[in-house]
Amino acid sequence: MSTQQITHILTQTVDNLSEEQSLKGLFHQHTDGDPLPSGKKLEDIIELARAILFPGYYGKSSVNLKTIKYQIGVNVERLHRLLAEQILAGLYFGENNEETPDVYHPELREKADELSAKLVARLPEIRRILATDVYAAYCGDPAAESNAEIIACYPVIKALTNYRIAHELYLLGVPLIPRIITEMAHSETGIDIHPQASIGNYFTIDHGTGVVIGATCIIGNNVKLYQGVTLGAKSFSLDENGNPVHRVVKSEGENHSSANGTSTPSQEKPRTQPKEQAVNFDDL
Repeated sequence: MSTQQITHILTQTVDNLSEEQSLKGLFHQHTDGDPLPSGKKLEDIIELARAILFPGYYGKSSVNLKTIKYQIGVNVERLHRLLAEQILAGLYFGENNEETPDVYHPELREKADELSAKLVARLPEIRRILATDVYAAYCGDPAAESNAEIIACYPVIKALTNYRIAHELYLLGVPLIPRIITEMAHSETGIDIHPQASIGNYFTIDHGTGVVIGATCIIGNNVKLYQGVTLGAKSFSLDENGNPVHRVVKSEGENHSSANGTSTPSQEKPRTQPKEQAVNFDDL
């Protein structure tokens, strides 16, 4: 094949890929000056959040009680700044579309700063809930040697950290960013949790590979799932108003993988007696 023929093939391919009809529904038109969501920066945000929520396990390993306030302060300030940028990108992404690609929204920057600050303010509560998840994972796995092993090694804690941050952002009305954050955890751990799902305290997943928790799922307190469980459906039953019927997992129950990959409730309650006291991050 001659150089001229190759050039013609490449040119024709570019023309075909650039046709407006082929781009319909697949193209986000960017406005100059607007930020774009960044997967790399969101990874940095999650690493910062993990270092704040689990100091000494993530981030600088040299953290101690004498320096922890300073280090958390530095991380919180950087987290707020980076998260505000990504929230702003998500807000622009949500506001602009094919019909109004060049609309400028100067008020969104102030809104992004405010939403980022609200998420930061929720971090103490997120840590409290995650501490119950660590406790549930430790009590639910006889092979676990310590809370440290749970936090440092178990994929469920990484997935739940992403989910609980993403869920708060979802509740704050932030578009796009929550889903990116939970999909990052999906790629990292094999656990797929939609940020819209509602999950109570003392939640754990044994192993975790192949678990899917859908957007309409409501999970109570003290629930344990096993690998391969899907809390979702290919289609939804509708109520009298035409809304999807939520899949509800009640408190104090286990769900096991069944032959078809869906969940089947178990009458056996998870072990409630701890092997040691629950993790207390104030003592780190």
